[in-house]
Amino acid sequence: MSLRHAVLGLLAVEPSTGYDLARKFDRSLGSAWHASHSQIYPELSRLEDESMVKVLSEGARRSRTYGITAGGRDELRRWLVDVPPSRLQRNESGVRLFLTPRLLGPADARIALQRDLDDAIAQRAELEGIDALMREADDEHPFHPAVDLGLRVNEVMQDWLRDQLAALD
Repeated sequence: MSLRHAVLGLLAVEPSTGYDLARKFDRSLGSAWHASHSQIYPELSRLEDESMVKVLSEGARRSRTYGITAGGRDELRRWLVDVPPSRLQRNESGVRLFLTPRLLGPADARIALQRDLDDAIAQRAELEGIDALMREADDEHPFHPAVDLGLRVNEVMQDWLRDQLAALD
């Protein structure tokens, strides 16, 4: 996934400032993709140079609200429909989970697996909070499916980690 397409997608949902985009990454895409202000602003500039986004308004402290252009929508559609997604991902947690039972004794494996389970439980609580806020704002919030996916994947991960912990007994 490219930052460019994530930004275009978020702007297709709703025009936003760079600051708003960073918050949306944290609140809606955070489990799939993290983007900092220092990444978002240069990408917005490149997209503007390529006429994929345009400045809709300027506000206080030189904040700029960006919107997607027809060219940006065409590029987003091309990426969503024509470009197969990369299934190759670097996932540190996945590598650790692969190595943990092979390289650690049961006591250390339990510590590592319990840490991951605790993290998954905390992530679920965060996702549930985001879900509740979205439902308060609008039951048909455009990011609800992404949060729902995060909740479902999290549940599977918690079940798997509990199974791994039980197998150590």
